Amino acid sequence: MTNTDPLPSPEDVTKPLSYKEQFDGKHVASKFIDPCVAASEASMECLNRNNYDRDACLDYFQAYRDCKKAWIQQRKADRQAGRA
Repeated sequence: MTNTDPLPSPEDVTKPLSYKEQFDGKHVASKFIDPCVAASEASMECLNRNNYDRDACLDYFQAYRDCKKAWIQQRKADRQAGRA
């Protein structure tokens, strides 16, 4: 993402990518796979563009928290259903 590219809206990055798809094609399973990477990058880019004014990026931070929460709930439900 460069400075000339528009930032995605916070609503666009709230839903996590499928973590199972993130692991596909990886020979080594890693706990560092993050399906919320788009939300993370958008929040960091927002900070960069706004001279690290945290108040200007609160929507992006909330979108990242919502994404992580949805991801954790999805993983928990999968484990309980035996789909881990």
